Amino acid sequence: MNEKPEILPRADGASIAYHRLAGEGPGIVFLGGFASDMTGTKAIALEAHCRRRGQAFLRFDYRGHGQSSGAFEEGSIGLWAGDAIAAIDALTEGPQILVGSSMGGWIMLLAARALPDRAAALVGIAAAPDFTPRMWEELPEEARAAIERDGVWRAPSDYSEEGLPLGRALFEGGPDQLVMTRPFAFPGPVRLLQGMEDPDVPWRTALEISEWIEGGDIAVTLIKDGDHRLSRSQDLARLSRTLDAVTADLRGEEEETS
Repeated sequence: MNEKPEILPRADGASIAYHRLAGEGPGIVFLGGFASDMTGTKAIALEAHCRRRGQAFLRFDYRGHGQSSGAFEEGSIGLWAGDAIAAIDALTEGPQILVGSSMGGWIMLLAARALPDRAAALVGIAAAPDFTPRMWEELPEEARAAIERDGVWRAPSDYSEEGLPLGRALFEGGPDQLVMTRPFAFPGPVRLLQGMEDPDVPWRTALEISEWIEGGDIAVTLIKDGDHRLSRSQDLARLSRTLDAVTADLRGEEEETS
């Protein structure tokens, strides 16, 4: 998995790193989580699964993440959603199944709204739309003061000794990208996988999303012992089965209308 990524240049000079797998449609696009990158367990497992099936697949890094250009603390939901929309538009063909993990679930919904003719199905994994206002309120007072004063605060992180830099743009831009404040009709399949022992996203969030989306083919799977990442072997197997079933549904619809 050390293969050098390809680069998608953005009009503003940013460079979006990606790996793309050619194959049959509908394609699958993986949208990673907050401060995650395209080398994570789920992204790599899905790519391997799609390779075995001969199905098209795309994974990429938002700017400020992984191998893409930019500073993480300068990013925002709108900026990262723009990266995702550009990647889907430029690097995929035909209908796509969008798979959003955690923050990627928010990006997934923004992309589906922006590209209604391309987003054929949505699969959320601990999807976390509209989280930045709550995140701001839950920050310590000194953290909010540091962000307002300095533009950035480093949150303690298990993955970085220096801490995770949370920037002003993330919180100032969040309200403009909220999705659950207005109706959203989606005609395709929607599948939401959610761990009930998730410390970051309350499991009831998946139910709220399912009630909010206007569509007839929406299903929620609650994993009683599941955590936030849902990256155990049994979780990955469940995700693969879910995607296979959604793919079969989409291909069946195409065959019936052709």
